[in-house]
Amino acid sequence: MKYSGGQNICGATIGVLCTESYFPKPPGHIKNPSALPFPLLYETMTGVTVPKLLDNPTSEMLEPVITAAKRLESEGVRAVTGSCGFLALFQRELSEAVSVPVFSSSLIQIPLAFQMTGGNAPVGVLTADSKALSTEHLANVGADNVPISVMGLEDTEEFAEVILRNERNEMDLSLIENEVMNATMQLKAKSPGIRSVVLECTDLPPFAASIQQALKLPVFDIITLAEMAHRVTTRSPYTGIMPW
Repeated sequence: MKYSGGQNICGATIGVLCTESYFPKPPGHIKNPSALPFPLLYETMTGVTVPKLLDNPTSEMLEPVITAAKRLESEGVRAVTGSCGFLALFQRELSEAVSVPVFSSSLIQIPLAFQMTGGNAPVGVLTADSKALSTEHLANVGADNVPISVMGLEDTEEFAEVILRNERNEMDLSLIENEVMNATMQLKAKSPGIRSVVLECTDLPPFAASIQQALKLPVFDIITLAEMAHRVTTRSPYTGIMPW
């Protein structure tokens, strides 16, 4: 069988648009492939940082984002995602710029989570910064008409200093986990009627199991979405046993 070739690297199904950040990424983070069950290819969006993406997402930012997505497509990935949920702002432009599926943010799962849990209860959203999460982000992923309850981590210490403000690269993971779990319990107290949770921030999946244990609810994040994208773009024949 002949193949056309043209890719420097082969076999990666999910391409990741990476913001520039240099703090540690624990297992479960989309930028730490060691614990993930699918092959990834990374492309850094030069000059695109979390503080800029959250606080000042200008139109000039779109060019490096699309350029990085096109590079990933040219290397043969079958779907493109990102390392920050606030890339939802560019979901439509990214989808138009490349021919492979794009899931820029875990927020795309909000309508799915809503319908899966009865379509009558708000979806809880844990986000890096609730003040930066706008209706435009939600509208771009088709989630603007879904009832949600949002809790952010912008008023924390360790998380905000390291991840939101990029003040240093050293990070105390135990402090981060405590802050994430505090936000989780605040969300539960604020909205006891939620029936599902979507983790906007790609720094939160490492704590997804603890969040689920605390809330006893379905928890969606960028990893659950990437796993699905990998499966739907790499289908294999089933094998098994039939009756005699």
